[in-house]
Amino acid sequence: MEQKWLTWAKEIQAIAQTGLTYAKDVYDIERYQALRELSVDILADYTYESKEKIRLAFAGEDGYCTPKVDIRGVVFQDNKILLVREKLDGNWALPGGWGDIGLSPSEVAVKEIAEESGYQAEAVRLLAVLDKKFHNHPPEPYHVYKFFVLCRITGGEAAGGVETFGAGFFAEDELPELSQERNTADQIRTMFEFLKNPEKPVILD
Repeated sequence: MEQKWLTWAKEIQAIAQTGLTYAKDVYDIERYQALRELSVDILADYTYESKEKIRLAFAGEDGYCTPKVDIRGVVFQDNKILLVREKLDGNWALPGGWGDIGLSPSEVAVKEIAEESGYQAEAVRLLAVLDKKFHNHPPEPYHVYKFFVLCRITGGEAAGGVETFGAGFFAEDELPELSQERNTADQIRTMFEFLKNPEKPVILD
């Protein structure tokens, strides 16, 4: 479960951002700005990131505050799962990334598979929608929903991309070092459950 200080910082930031979106009274605006600064102070104190960096990444958005969406493509071949090696940390993850405006979750999954692994694919079905706060990921400032979309390869070949060194298929008992920010071992094992039981219902937590 997510640490309480991080949950509180996110909630304070969400209240501040939404309040700044709709507030008209100058005193209310000042109060919401103070709340936003408080959320920045909390993150700076616990994460040792600079306040300026946190303001840009965490407290610089406008409009009603909503969760971000991370979409991962799940591809099996010969009882192995497709993973890509991330340039950012050198570890492995399901191909994927933030949802894109104008694209459906299925379209994003297919796009990310092509860009990060070199394979062409088509979406088959939704496997899971997980709230990142319930899983053992490193702390981060955003509230994130993770979509896992089963896809099948239609062409292409393994290759790296702008954000990845390359791609490979891995058996459940031979997983490489995973990029914990993007996916956990438990999540990968959960994906293998769908391989073993194709009728398994969608997981929603």
